[in-house]
Amino acid sequence: MSNQTGTAPPSDPDTSAEETDRPTEPTEQEVFDILSNRRRRYALYALLDDDAATIGSLAEQIAAWENDCTVPEVTPTERKRVYTALQQSHLPKLERTGLISFDRESGRVHPTNVVGEMDIYLEVVGEEQLSWDQYYLGLSAVAVGIVAAVWLELPPFRAVSPLLWLTFVVGLFAISATIHNYRSSGLDAASEPPEVSRRS
Repeated sequence: MSNQTGTAPPSDPDTSAEETDRPTEPTEQEVFDILSNRRRRYALYALLDDDAATIGSLAEQIAAWENDCTVPEVTPTERKRVYTALQQSHLPKLERTGLISFDRESGRVHPTNVVGEMDIYLEVVGEEQLSWDQYYLGLSAVAVGIVAAVWLELPPFRAVSPLLWLTFVVGLFAISATIHNYRSSGLDAASEPPEVSRRS
């Protein structure tokens, strides 16, 4: 009788290497790194509407968003610039993190199931920038502070009519809402695709 009965078969180095290299769900840090780049955000967003896009169609759509124009208006130079960046940098990185599969022979790009589990509309805000929800939260705090000060008749506030303070607060919200609506309508030089901007 063999002494090796019940023992595990020897591991195959090639198989182990494949399992190690197989993409897994990206970490939170990888997600932020991916979304910190505008073209990668654009690529993921575009794949929501076309889950079997080609690198060429992605390049045209991203170039259109970047240049605030329609796809037919994209110039060959603008398209080539984006195409090269996608091919050499962005798509390989998205593939390594398991977010897409990229067939280099056909040029087809498919999102994986991992993309559906990510919030790719995550707003990546710079260190010196505020998101709109943070802005309105701060503005509301200021409004509450003014109302409390007027109600308590604190010296700097009781000298001015409460009606003027109310007009001031309403004016702040009205101006903020106007600016927010302007940017969301795509009239801003769009740092996000129009669909995403309308959600902000």
